[in-house]
Amino acid sequence: MTDHRKAPIGRPRGFDVEQALKRAMLVFWERGYEGASLTDLTGAMGITRTSMYAAFGNKEQLFRRAVELYTGGPASYGLRALEEPTAKAVATAFLNGTVQATTRPDCPSGCLGVQGSLASGDLGRPARDVLTAWRNDARLHLERRFRRAIDEGDLPRDADAGRLARYVMAVSFGMAVQAASGTSRDDLQAVADTALRNWPPA
Repeated sequence: MTDHRKAPIGRPRGFDVEQALKRAMLVFWERGYEGASLTDLTGAMGITRTSMYAAFGNKEQLFRRAVELYTGGPASYGLRALEEPTAKAVATAFLNGTVQATTRPDCPSGCLGVQGSLASGDLGRPARDVLTAWRNDARLHLERRFRRAIDEGDLPRDADAGRLARYVMAVSFGMAVQAASGTSRDDLQAVADTALRNWPPA
């Protein structure tokens, strides 16, 4: 009698890809792109280098995936903020989200999008490019939202949407740097509240 059962094709992965990616994200978040060695990454992920390459490609590709996960996870407050009904509510949600995300007890302090490539040389250029584009994209989203607020009469006609977007981003990323230096959530919230006290800024 002939056995028609097919032999398994390839070897199934013996690890949870999403969980491994989350652990890699935390390593990049804490140590930056260059500071995160392959040994650090594979150790945290609980896999071999061979498995990492097979599942994610090289370190740069793994970093890109980690940034995508970060954007849709801890940093998702940015996109949610854009849905607020007024420009001030958008800025409030964005800055309050920054405070919460950069001081989470279950994650490294600060922001992966700011710290990931701050102290990096030539080997860190791919990460710098990825995160520069990431930050610029966030600014453009805010600028478009504030331009809409001007069109709707929510902001004054003479308001500068680009300047307002840069202002919110500067405060947000400044707080992220302070969070990484150990500034408390309450102190960062006070910074956010101060920045929002006179909206829009003169």
